[in-house]
Amino acid sequence: MAKLKFYEDLCKGCGLCADVCPKKILRLAPSRINAKGYHPAECTDEGTCIACLSCARMCPDVVIEIER
Repeated sequence: MAKLKFYEDLCKGCGLCADVCPKKILRLAPSRINAKGYHPAECTDEGTCIACLSCARMCPDVVIEIER
């Protein structure tokens, strides 16, 4: 099982990670706002993650780390 870590205060809420996730388990947090004033990315079901790294590669701000 993969472990995802988000550096939420660096996230600018672009949503690119959610767009490329093949499992569609990433989204922008609807009820949280980070220090920059954006809705940060979050994982809705970490157990479903296949650790493909698509989200981490797509993130322009290197906000996502994945441990396999």
